[in-house]
Amino acid sequence: MERKHTNLIFLIIALFILIFPSKSDAQNFAAKTNLLYDLTTTVNIGAEARLAPKWSFDLSGNMNFWSFSNGKRWKQWMIQPEARYWFCRAMGGHFLALHALGGQYNVGHVNLDFLSFLGSNFKEFKDYRHQGWFAGGGIGYGYSWLLGKHWNLEAEIAVGYVYTKYDVYECAGCGKKVDTDRHRNYIGPTKAAINLVYVF
Repeated sequence: MERKHTNLIFLIIALFILIFPSKSDAQNFAAKTNLLYDLTTTVNIGAEARLAPKWSFDLSGNMNFWSFSNGKRWKQWMIQPEARYWFCRAMGGHFLALHALGGQYNVGHVNLDFLSFLGSNFKEFKDYRHQGWFAGGGIGYGYSWLLGKHWNLEAEIAVGYVYTKYDVYECAGCGKKVDTDRHRNYIGPTKAAINLVYVF
């Protein structure tokens, strides 16, 4: 939401790259973008490193910092580290994943009624602004198609649990706080990705 959160995301990804450097003689490292997030103008970046023949570590981050007319606001950032087990070899074919996630959000006056079937009262976002943090984890399944020597297309879906704590405000800009320290438990989809991947 603020510049310091953007810097935090890129700092973590830069540290990831330094900790797991790529080698020129093998495909041990990948950079990626989630095309689903790209379609919603969500800034995102991901990196993955092979740790063993069938294991890899994936780290992705995304953020929005949009304010719209009529008091609409969608600002959030999230980091999602993930351990992956590959059935054949790392970075190709089927994989199972275990991930954690965490971040902050400031969202208000947006219509999310279509998400209410997921067990949370997303209808509240239409009339009020919510500001808070979230953390959780999940398990997923994915597949990576090898498109060429350096390019993959990867799909993944995951479900899990998220806990969130937040305050509620009347409006996006100057809203009076109407409730504090609310919390919710969410069980449902925690990741959906169609990643375009460049493998080093």
